[in-house]
Amino acid sequence: MKAKMKISFPGYKIIDGYILRKFLGTYLFSIALITVILVVFDYAERVDSFTESHAPWSAIIFDYYLNYIPEFITQFSGLFTFISVIFFTSKMAYQTEIIAILSGGVSFRRLMWPYFLGAFAIMMLSLSLNLWIIPPSQVNCVNFKRAYFRKYKNEQYDRHIYRQIAPGEYVYVRGFDNDNSAEYFTLERYEGTEIKQTLEASGITIIPEEKRWKAQRYIIRTIDDSGKETFTQLRDLDTVVNLDVRELGRVAETVKTMKIGELNDFLRQQRQKGSDSINVIEVAQHTRFSYPMATFILTLIGVSLSSRKVRGGTGLHIGIGITLCFSYIMFNRVFEEFAKSGALPVWLAVWMPNIIFAIIAVYLYRKAPK
Repeated sequence: MKAKMKISFPGYKIIDGYILRKFLGTYLFSIALITVILVVFDYAERVDSFTESHAPWSAIIFDYYLNYIPEFITQFSGLFTFISVIFFTSKMAYQTEIIAILSGGVSFRRLMWPYFLGAFAIMMLSLSLNLWIIPPSQVNCVNFKRAYFRKYKNEQYDRHIYRQIAPGEYVYVRGFDNDNSAEYFTLERYEGTEIKQTLEASGITIIPEEKRWKAQRYIIRTIDDSGKETFTQLRDLDTVVNLDVRELGRVAETVKTMKIGELNDFLRQQRQKGSDSINVIEVAQHTRFSYPMATFILTLIGVSLSSRKVRGGTGLHIGIGITLCFSYIMFNRVFEEFAKSGALPVWLAVWMPNIIFAIIAVYLYRKAPK
């Protein structure tokens, strides 16, 4: 009889598979459980809107909920990772499994290997969602809300929109609608702090593919160096404006619908125009990477906290873990506002919570049982 071939990886132990299954299994179970609860509560809140708008079940399930769930998962992935690690590691500690593993000659550093392997898998999932999957899903969610929720029909656009399209050139748009039309449009040209020329039109129509703006009548107002104003009334405006229709939306909401490549291109474009929304765009760019990277930090903190027995049991471990995790979320929100306001460099402000909690993680790891 031929001997059966046994496939194994160098250095891979049975205990690694055991911990990895526990880690990922608990994580997926917690994600699934919370997602079901979220969907039930959200549906109970929106059922009247679904009924009034006669939204079909296929649209509710496939266009709304299946596109909303990935965003929810990535937003709370760090929290779920943290709770999962603390829950099953604390249980292992109280069943003396951790002590048995360490007594068997496995170092605490070696014990971290399957945890980091699981954290890497979760990080890659979160990174893929952030960079490529969630942005298109956000587009579908927005389209669904516009189609079936009355209050969301113009949620993406402010009543008064002011954008810089080039150094010294600004556009003002009032009453922009989803049908690519606006009540009023002004193109302003400045020299230093002084306005030199404006182009004003009402009842404007936009052709997004060509960036062409059209109106039946318009006025050009010119101001010379002496301050004298000259008005010229003209007909049949047809001009190209260096402004993408997407830029008319609220920037923080618009960038959510862009894949990472589109976001990078959009950022370069706004830098060339000298836009005042660069900080908001850079924050969105950095957070797509910083949140998934936090998975390793939170995993290290979770294992270091829950691998020893303390009075209070698993409940105490989970309580401490949730407190730390929500502190991390709070730090993220605070430093993001610092970044948007320009109080700190964007890259430093966005990554500062990771830096702070990485220091905490290293400290707890050094104090963890060997």
